[in-house]
Amino acid sequence: QFLRRQQVLQLYRKILRAIREVPAEADRQYLKEWAREEFKRNKDATEEDAIRMMITQGNMQLQELQRTLKLAKS
Repeated sequence: QFLRRQQVLQLYRKILRAIREVPAEADRQYLKEWAREEFKRNKDATEEDAIRMMITQGNMQLQELQRTLKLAKS
């Protein structure tokens, strides 16, 4: 359980760091709110499989955001 918590916090920090790279202030604000709401909404989840699935989904969304930012820069 402690390790899961660490994984979730690490994912949250990575998402927030990636959001900082978004050029438009309005988009940054929107994405920050979205991330905060998603994590808040699922904070009481206790089922291991569900948590694992949410972490996987979060990582996929993070990768998609990073890929989009990389394309926008090039």
